Amino acid sequence: MRNDDIAVTRMVPLSEAVEVNPKLDRSLFSDDLDVSFVPMAAVEATSGVIDVTTTRKYADVKKGYTHFRESDVLFAKVTPCMENGKMAIARQLRNGVGFGSTEFHVLRPRADVDARYIYYFVSSQTFRKEASGHMTGAVGLRRVPSAFLEDSVIPLPHIDEQRRVVAELEKQFSRLDEAVANLKRVKANLKRYKASVLKDAVEGRLVPTEAELARSEGRSCETGEQLLQRILETRRSQWSGRGKFRTPQIPDGDAACLSDGWTWSSIDQLADVGTGATPNRSNPAYWDAGDVPWVTSGVVNAGYVDKASEFVTRRALAETNLTLYPSGTLLVAMYGEGKTRGKCAELRIPATTNQALAALQVNEDVRGYVRHFLELNYEQMRKVASGGVQPNLNLSLVRSVAVPLPPLAEQVRIVAEVDRRLSLLRGVEAEIDVNLKRSQSLRNATLNKAFSVNQ
Repeated sequence: MRNDDIAVTRMVPLSEAVEVNPKLDRSLFSDDLDVSFVPMAAVEATSGVIDVTTTRKYADVKKGYTHFRESDVLFAKVTPCMENGKMAIARQLRNGVGFGSTEFHVLRPRADVDARYIYYFVSSQTFRKEASGHMTGAVGLRRVPSAFLEDSVIPLPHIDEQRRVVAELEKQFSRLDEAVANLKRVKANLKRYKASVLKDAVEGRLVPTEAELARSEGRSCETGEQLLQRILETRRSQWSGRGKFRTPQIPDGDAACLSDGWTWSSIDQLADVGTGATPNRSNPAYWDAGDVPWVTSGVVNAGYVDKASEFVTRRALAETNLTLYPSGTLLVAMYGEGKTRGKCAELRIPATTNQALAALQVNEDVRGYVRHFLELNYEQMRKVASGGVQPNLNLSLVRSVAVPLPPLAEQVRIVAEVDRRLSLLRGVEAEIDVNLKRSQSLRNATLNKAFSVNQ
């Protein structure tokens, strides 16, 4: 792209290049006409991708929705959609007509103005940052006023030059998109690799089994069954009031086949399982000036819990169903938004929890192995969740989870090997994330350069 291409162009108000929120001539359409329907969710952030496959009858959308037609540019006016870059060109609309969210401004290119040129201009980070500074309204519902768009200044060259600028942008973005797609493929492969490592780990294929090594070295070894009995004896001696521990429900099929020297156990046999509570928030004695960490299910997404965002008082700890769990306790989300349910994290600080978390106090010797097993078992944990629209786990379900238990010496080797491989994996993932951010920065810089009159 030549540096003087834009410098010789006219600087004009955007309203000279586009019609902002054009009016609809309702007499042009019949009530039974099929039209495209585009809610805000149908426009992807930053990519310009728009889903126009949903259709409705004109009669159902002619009132209360924003209208647009083929080649109009949609500009999300509300926070945070605008800042996130929800802009797109309306293409392949049913019968050339679309209706959608009232949170869109519509920019209709005038004669000799390329819609793609307008789209790239208004979706640039520079323009969105300026638009953000002109938003009006209450916090959380701030919007870009149409007057800002109308008065914004755009460099407007001849239509042929607009198309050349667009062609150059799309050539560079095509290369960037290919690089980003490759990075995302590698990241997806790393996710599959992690799952494969964890699966091999809990099925006895990651390291030589203790039974194999013992036979080759002519020695005896403690089996998984003996380890389990030792753990149970210790736990019974420490808590005489507890009855029988729940035995595992052994999976059917191939999953029931264990490596030599392994045995089936349950979370209930390996861990003290509890939960927490949410003290009455209207009682200041439970919250004001509290210094006891209190965590919710959101913490499991980080993997480790090193700090809390909320604190309760010692009085709350004494008077409610809270338990102060020690560092090393494993937390499993029993319910939560999105992909939270079933995830596991480890406390690195003593903390209390709310009722959405199951707290597993696992024997230190087997904690690392159990943690990795729970990571692998994430999808299965979600499948066994009970409930209706938002299925949840409960303490009974968590206690009944079956865990394939290897001999302790084998666990040590398994955990060391898993940690080694996952450490390498995290390093590669971090490098990929850096490059993904770099690609977005390069995209923004390319747009800024294209529309800068000072280059």
